[in-house]
Amino acid sequence: MVMKVASPKKAASITEKVWQKVYGNYVSSNAGGSSGVGHFHSTKRCSYESDDEYEEEDGNFRLVQIGAERTKNVLILMSDTGGGHRASAEAIRDAFKIEFGDEYRIFVKDVWKEYTGWPLNDMERSYKFMVKHVQLWKVAFHSTSPRWIHSCYLAAFAAYYAKEVEAGLMEYKPDIIISVHPLMQHIPLWVLKWQGLQKKVIFVTVITDLNSCHPTWFHPGVNRCYCPSKEVAKRTLDDGLEESQIRVFGLPIRPSFARAVLSKDELRKELEMDSDLPAVLLMGGGEGMGPVRKTARALGESLLDKDQGKPIGQLIIICGRNKALATTLESDEWNIPVKVRGFETQMEKWMGACDCIITKAGPGTITEALIRGLPIILNDYIPGQEKGNVPYVVDNGAGVFTRSPKETAKIVAEWFSTNTDELKRMSENALKLAQPEAVFDIVKDIHELACQRGPLANIPYMLTASFTSLI
Repeated sequence: MVMKVASPKKAASITEKVWQKVYGNYVSSNAGGSSGVGHFHSTKRCSYESDDEYEEEDGNFRLVQIGAERTKNVLILMSDTGGGHRASAEAIRDAFKIEFGDEYRIFVKDVWKEYTGWPLNDMERSYKFMVKHVQLWKVAFHSTSPRWIHSCYLAAFAAYYAKEVEAGLMEYKPDIIISVHPLMQHIPLWVLKWQGLQKKVIFVTVITDLNSCHPTWFHPGVNRCYCPSKEVAKRTLDDGLEESQIRVFGLPIRPSFARAVLSKDELRKELEMDSDLPAVLLMGGGEGMGPVRKTARALGESLLDKDQGKPIGQLIIICGRNKALATTLESDEWNIPVKVRGFETQMEKWMGACDCIITKAGPGTITEALIRGLPIILNDYIPGQEKGNVPYVVDNGAGVFTRSPKETAKIVAEWFSTNTDELKRMSENALKLAQPEAVFDIVKDIHELACQRGPLANIPYMLTASFTSLI
C-alpha cells in the first residue's frame, strides 16, 4: 500500500525565510539533529526493522512499504590534485555498479571547485604549480602537518564557506559520502555535524597514499577509514582513530585492471611486440615528466649485445600527454625494438605484456605494477606523500630506487641477462604485496555499513529538516 503524506505546515520565521531564499526546500537545515538508531543487522540488500520507508516526490512524501527498495545516493569527494584521487574515485564508482547495480546512485564531484571560492576552488592549479617547484611543495606539505596548524586553517575555511559547502553536499542528498582526498574530511564532517545529519549520512575516508600520508587524511569523526597498507593503518591509530574504524584492504584500482585475465603471449601479439625478447616499460606519468628521454637512450645502449649485434630486450615508452617528447623519441634511431606511445587508457595490457617497469613513485602506478607482478625501478618521487612509497617497494623486495638513468639501464640489462633470478624473486614479492580485490572489499564494507543504519537513515533530507525544526 502506498499513501501520500503532506509536508508539515507551519508559519515560517524570518530565519527560515532567509534559509528558504538561499537553499530552497532545505528549511531549518541548520537545526540540531534527531537521535535514535534501530537494531543493527546485515543482509545482502539493506533492510531495517521498521515497516515503512520514506521517499520524496514533488515536495510531498511517500510512505512506502519495505518491499520497494530505495536507491541510495553516494557522493564521492575528490580533486584533480594529481591523477590518483580521480582514479580511485572512478574505481570505487565502477565497483559499486558491478557489485550492486542500481541499488546505489554514484556522483563523483569536486565540490570545492564547483561551489566554493579561492583558495579551495583553485587547488588543482596551485598543486600543479607547487609540484613543478618541488621545494615549494615540500615546505607546504610539512609546514601544514602539525594538527594545530591545519585545524586552524580548515576551521576558517569551514566557517567562511559553510553555506556553499552545504549547498554542494545537499544538492546530491547523499546517504553515503566517500572522501578520497586529504582536504575533504574536516569541512564536510563539520557541516554534517552542524546540520544534525551525522546519524543519517555515512562518511568514510579512502586513503590513496601508500605510506607517508599528510595528517589531514585522519579524522576521528569518520565511520570508516580505509587504509592501503599496514604502515598507513599504524599512522591512523597514532593519530587518534579507533581500531573499529580502520580497515586495511589496499589501494582501490579500477575493476577492469584488477580483474583482467591476461596472457602475455596473446598481449604481445595484439600489441605487435617481439614475442621472445623480455620487455621493460618506461613510464613518464600522465604528463610525460622526468628523465624519460635520458633513460630511454641509456636503455637503448644497455639492451644491445654489442658482441653479437643483437638486442637482449625491448623497450616500451609511455609519454602521456607530452606530445613533444613522443615526437622526439619517435624521430630517434634505435638499435633495439622500441614502441613509443602517448596517453594510454589500457595500461593493463602494456603492463601485462612487459617484464619490469620504470616509473616515479606514484601510488596508483605502483599498485598496478604489483598486481601484474612487475619488478619496479623507482626513479623519482614527489616530496611528502610519495617519499614513503620508496621504502614500501624497496623494503618489501619488490623493486629498487635510483635517479641515475645509466644505473637504471644497467639494472635492467642485468635482469634480462645475468641476474634473471633477482627479476623472478622481485616479481614474486610484488605479487605477494598485491591486493587486486581492494576496491571490491571497500564497497562491500561500505554496503554493510549502510545495511547497519537504522530507519532514521532512510528518512528524506526534507523530512529530517522538518523533524529537527520541531525538536
